[in-house]
Amino acid sequence: MISPPDPVPPARPVSPSSRLLTLGLAGAVVLADQASKLWVSRHLPLGRLRPLLPGLLDLQHVHNTGAAFSLFSGSSQALGVVSLLVSAAVLLWILRAPPRGLRLSLGLGFLLGGAIGNGIDRWRHGAVTDFLAFVPIDFPVFNLADVAINLAVACLLIDQLPQRRGRQVRRAATPSPQETLDGEGGFRD
Repeated sequence: MISPPDPVPPARPVSPSSRLLTLGLAGAVVLADQASKLWVSRHLPLGRLRPLLPGLLDLQHVHNTGAAFSLFSGSSQALGVVSLLVSAAVLLWILRAPPRGLRLSLGLGFLLGGAIGNGIDRWRHGAVTDFLAFVPIDFPVFNLADVAINLAVACLLIDQLPQRRGRQVRRAATPSPQETLDGEGGFRD
């Protein structure tokens, strides 16, 4: 008797370089984030504005003791612990089970780099240096680590979309054993 096809999709292959890509991206994010914060700290006085892309993006040097949108302001030590725990968890994930697929590799690399970048600020300075300010809308000032974390969320969400849709399509397209067998152990025509 021939069994029907397995409805579980095969696992995405793990590229030997996926771990390297993920860790390399995380390192690049940390370097770019810390270098940009250092430049802003040395060249732009706290609170000052300087146009970067006129009418779209300004440089504004601020310190944030909270999280995104200044949530949990004054909780820099607790948020530093959260950054450390997130970084450790993501690093363990990458080392124990290398990411499968480009979107997951990018998502984990951006997340690790962003968490480490903002975590370094919290541990060293007690606040995160933010400096990118949107001009056309009233939006909190942010930094490159914040951009990386948002890109991570987008990559991780996008990574999940095809899997769910693919499973639903496969389930609908795979006939049940009752539909395919003719009652005598053979398949119907």
